[in-house]
Amino acid sequence: MSDTTKAGLRVPALAPFRVRSFRFQWPADLATSWAFEMETLILGWYVLVETQSVFMLTVFASLQYIGTLLAPMFGVVGDRFGHRNLLCGMRGLYATLATTLMSLAFLGLVTPEIVLVITAIFGLVRPSDIGMRAALVAETMPQDRLVGAMSIQRTTQDSARIAGALTGAGLVAALGMGPAYLVVASFYTLSVFLTFKAGSARVRHAAREPSASPWRDLGAGLAYVWNTPHLQGAMCFAFLLNLTAFPLFVGLLPYVAKEVYFSDQTTLGYMVASASFGALIGAMVLSRVGHTVRPARMGLVFGAGWYAMLLVFAHTPHPAAGIAILMVTGISQSLGLIPMSAMLLRNSEAQYRGRVMGIRMLAIYGNLPGLLISAPLIANIGFPWTAMLYCAIGLAFTLVIAVHWRNHLWRREAPANTR
Repeated sequence: MSDTTKAGLRVPALAPFRVRSFRFQWPADLATSWAFEMETLILGWYVLVETQSVFMLTVFASLQYIGTLLAPMFGVVGDRFGHRNLLCGMRGLYATLATTLMSLAFLGLVTPEIVLVITAIFGLVRPSDIGMRAALVAETMPQDRLVGAMSIQRTTQDSARIAGALTGAGLVAALGMGPAYLVVASFYTLSVFLTFKAGSARVRHAAREPSASPWRDLGAGLAYVWNTPHLQGAMCFAFLLNLTAFPLFVGLLPYVAKEVYFSDQTTLGYMVASASFGALIGAMVLSRVGHTVRPARMGLVFGAGWYAMLLVFAHTPHPAAGIAILMVTGISQSLGLIPMSAMLLRNSEAQYRGRVMGIRMLAIYGNLPGLLISAPLIANIGFPWTAMLYCAIGLAFTLVIAVHWRNHLWRREAPANTR
């Protein structure tokens, strides 16, 4: 056995870095994710403070997902022209928008209306980024390393939420929006150069017959997911989580920090960092033991655990305790989402991966009604009871999904639970 092979066996968590593409993609995804999280917190706090409206905060959060309906078409483009090429173009747009907002900030011309317009343009593309980066990992990674690679890839998002939470809003408070956005624009620009070095410029699905119509490609992808039970069940579960769990875990945290804990952006930063640190712990654990888990079953179990922890968080009135509970909540989230995402990629035919992940991104659309409905509910019954309602609905439908697709998502011998 060679020394390289022995090293890979001793450190299985690092095995994905033996793939050249992953060595460039991981820092590219990291830079993009850092910029995402910093930008979200900077602008979310800005909108809340300038407008003094939780409704406007939910509008801002919702605009980040308006391009969700376009995600399947991004998958078509990725399958046709290469996932790396698509990611380079998307990240070039992020850098352009961030540079524009940075320039306006230095000139003192930023207004909530301008922020919402730029967020809407950004939101046309951003929802597809996570799906396309996952498709690129699957395209370049050996199958036996895929769960580990997806776990490591997930650390880019979780570590970025920690860094963004601790520096994003605080950076604005210390330096102002212009210098803060200079950092954001620099991260996006770096990600473009690193992404260009990852993957391949050529589409590798040579066995796939080209279609004259992208709409036909899209229809084929939708039919593939619809006629594959474990993919169908996983998509429903993803939509449920985005409808009922993510609004509580992400979009409404500024409201909790300001109106429930009566605190400022520093506490908000600690809350987001704690949740992300927990998710990072979960991802690191899976990078070591991912080859031993049954992905679909684990996704359902820890998805239910995520709802249980959100219930506890919603009824915790003290910020210190809430921050601690958010860390455990983040662990549950990570242990539920990563195996399910890896299952989608591992159990999909290669020529459909871009479209499968694009359709998976449609589930993010659940954030829009979840966020918008939460605003009047909070105004009428308060945050704790709104969270209880969301979690009760989530737990009930998680059980429905587990029972309805039990032969494809729950049974130990199902392909979706192959170790």
